[in-house]
Parts: sequence; structure tokens; C-alpha cells
Amino acid sequence: MNLLKLSWKYLTAKPLSTGLNILLLGLGLAIITVLLLIQDQFESKMTKDAEGIDLVVGAKGSPLQLILSSIYHIDFPTGNIDMEEAKSLGKNRLVKKIIPLGLGDNYQGYRIVGTNHDYLELYKAEFAQGKPWELPFDVVLGSAVAEKMGLKLGDTFIGSHGIGSSSHDHGEHPYTVTGILAPMGNVLDKLVLTSIESVWYTHDEGEEDPGKFQAPVAKTGFPEGEDREVTSLLLQYRNPMAAVQLPRQINSRTSLQAASPSFEISRLFELLGVGVKFVQGIAIVIIIIAGLGIFIALFNSLKERKYDLAVMRTIGASSGQLFIHILLEGVILTFIGAILGILIGHLFLGILVMQNDQGAIGNLSALVFLTEELWIVVFAVFVGIVASLIPAINAYQTDIAKQLSKS
Repeated sequence: MNLLKLSWKYLTAKPLSTGLNILLLGLGLAIITVLLLIQDQFESKMTKDAEGIDLVVGAKGSPLQLILSSIYHIDFPTGNIDMEEAKSLGKNRLVKKIIPLGLGDNYQGYRIVGTNHDYLELYKAEFAQGKPWELPFDVVLGSAVAEKMGLKLGDTFIGSHGIGSSSHDHGEHPYTVTGILAPMGNVLDKLVLTSIESVWYTHDEGEEDPGKFQAPVAKTGFPEGEDREVTSLLLQYRNPMAAVQLPRQINSRTSLQAASPSFEISRLFELLGVGVKFVQGIAIVIIIIAGLGIFIALFNSLKERKYDLAVMRTIGASSGQLFIHILLEGVILTFIGAILGILIGHLFLGILVMQNDQGAIGNLSALVFLTEELWIVVFAVFVGIVASLIPAINAYQTDIAKQLSKS
């Protein structure tokens, strides 16, 4: 007697009830799947993007906003800081390396970041084509930008003022693509990188000095002879003592603000954790309701099938086989629900990524499968076993004579 085939036949005999239970369970498991994927990838990518950055310095404001705008490029900068003050900070004995950033423009929603070649070295950038910028208005494109915009070496484009939304185009100063990065799996993939001089000259109005557009840009440190502003600074400590002294010195003795990426991101994860737990609670409630639905469906079905079970006993089926037969129905329901839930979860994340390809979620992938998803299947099967346990015990205790006499 093929119990698996028999259990499947009984389930397909009531497609509406079976489909509803599978869908309800699948929706609950889909929510958990999406949360797992987002939490795992989001934390991993945020940690990866902040590697090698000990401190971020910028204008006074929200420390978290400073971190999000300067490292992850997903928020607005807190303002600009005077470059002379930034240079003096670079001379501090506690600072090993300092990387200036100039923000404020975008190209079709992708942020244009003015910096120096140290920024490429920080992320160990590899070039698929071309080379780093050498002159003002040379740019290096992240792999995702080049692919999405269809740009190649030698192409030119015009940047727009603003980060969230463009206010006007900088038509006087087109950028020229000199390099395209290989896919890095980090924040570089969705950035347009150029010299900090390019950002300055783009915003110059009225006075034009064509000669400065042909002068080589600073490849490391700060440009010389320029009385300008920068948006923020990425710092590396020279020694462990700097972690204790430097942030306090900057915050108390200067007009600047220092924020620690590790501290602010940990705080962000704590804040997000409250919301994640709430959504997980909703998902668990849905799963419990689905489990109760399976129990009710099997229990009611058992009342209608007592005669069938008695006949099965008379033709040779043991009490244990009837017990397994009912358990299998619950396991099949929840196994299919688990597979459906995982697929819905990945599909939903894929849709989110496509709709937010330039935001924080745009760095995630729906094609990543986690080992934790196997535990979702195990959990679902366990729910099926628990839900079908009482009906299975009733099937085990079927009285042949009593049921046949009723007929």
C-alpha cells in the first residue's frame, strides 16, 4: 500500500481547502524568508562597506546621518566643512590616513562622489576597463552604473545638482568616462567616482579658468592651493589609543563632528531589531493560524473518512499505517507550504530590489539562498506533524466493527 500516494489523493480531492491551508502557511513562511534574507545581506553588506574606516568626520548634526551619507550613500550629508580645518586634522599624530569626500550631485539617481585614489585603494577596487581619473571631469563608474546606463569608455554625460532629486543639470561641465570598475559587491558598484576638484569646478559660476581643467588632480591627500570645502572625511587610526582620544578631541575642541561607524551601525541594528521582531511575531501568528487550519481540516476530514479507514483495516492496513497515513497528509501540506513560502519570499525580495535599485535595498540579491531556509522547511514539517497528531491518533484508534456496523 503506497501511503504517500494515498495521502496525496485525499488532499487533492479537496483542492480549495488544501490550497487555502498551503497558501496561508506559505505567506507566513514567506515573511520569515524575506526577513532572513534582508537581515543577513543587509548586515553583511553594511559591515563590508565600513571595513577599513575607523571614523567619519563631518559637519555637526546626526552621527547616524553622517555615517549613512558618507559610507553607504543612502542619506543626505549633514553639511560641508572647511578644508583648512580638514587639513589640520590630517596632520594629527593619531591619524594614519584621511580621505576627503565631496558630495552633492548625481547622474540619473546614482551619486557622484568626489574623492582621491585612496578611496579606490580603501575598497581594493579592480578595473574591468580603463584607468582612474587623472584630470578634472574624468570619472570612474561602478559596474552597476555602467551596466544600467549603458555607458562605455570615452562616453560623456552631464551630472545634476542634488542627491535625492535633481534640481538642475550642470551642462557646462560634462564628465568623461575613463574607467569602469569590475563588480565589487560593495558600495562602489553604484557610485560615479571622480576627483574632488571636479565637484568643486562643477559648481563654479561666472569665473572660468580653462587652464585648471587641464591640470592633473590630486591622487592622494588634499588638493593644494584651493580654499574650498569638503563634505566629510574618512579616517583610519594610527594606533588603538586614537579610538579613545581622537573622537573626543574632534567633538569637544573643533566645530566638526566625529562618528564611529561600528557604534552607529550597531545602534541602527538595535533600532531595526525592534521592527524585525514585530514582523516576525506577525509571521508566527500566521503560521499558528495555518497550523490550526490544517488541524481542523484533517480532523473534519477524519469524521467523513472513518468508514474508509475501517475498510483499509479490513484489507490489511495496520493501525500504525493509518497513523502514518494521516501524519503524511499534514507533512505534505506543510512541506509544499514551506517550498511555496520560500519561493514567494525570494520573489517578493526580487520585486523590492527592482523597484529600489538605487537605494539601500538595491544592493541585495533575491538569488541568495541561506542555510537557515532549510530550517524553515524543518519548522514547517514540525508544524504539520503537530497539527495532524490528534487526527492521526484518532485514526490509529479506529474501531473496525463499530464503523462497519454503522454502514
